[in-house]
Amino acid sequence: MGLPLSPPMAAAVDRLWPQMPAPPSIHVAVRIERQCQPNAWEDWRFAIAEVVPDDGGFGDAPRLLRDDGRIAQWLHPGLEVALHRDEAEGYHLNLSSGAPVWFVMWRIDDTDPSRAWPERVTLSYHEAGRLLDAQERVDNLPLDATTREWLQAYADAHYRPEPKQRRRPASFRAPDQR
Repeated sequence: MGLPLSPPMAAAVDRLWPQMPAPPSIHVAVRIERQCQPNAWEDWRFAIAEVVPDDGGFGDAPRLLRDDGRIAQWLHPGLEVALHRDEAEGYHLNLSSGAPVWFVMWRIDDTDPSRAWPERVTLSYHEAGRLLDAQERVDNLPLDATTREWLQAYADAHYRPEPKQRRRPASFRAPDQR
């Protein structure tokens, strides 16, 4: 958020840098299951139970679906999954894995370890890898057929494999280029 621009400056900016179209996206809701004292060493265990399309009917706040004292299920709606051209290879890798998945990055509350929530949902193998490299919790769930077709259409339109370049053996290079 920068300083507001004067109308003539804003018009010049719009003329020079036209607005980029928004990337294709969908909204999803994530269901998290919490288990109370699953064993002697854990007070709480969390699992990402389901990722479902969210057409806005779930509202915009997390809600408790079930709590029997041992197992609680929470629904977290309104998470956006946007597709970006620079992640096309990651989408392709996810699709070509044989079992495409949703990748859900989630966190546990530092002050109340009985609470957890999803932070981000992605379909990119590379983005999930970066999140794991950053020591985040990332779980995956199988991708439904409708979303798989949508992702496949996007990957087919935007993924172009890098052309393979033959490397000459070092023995054919000049000594100062080895």
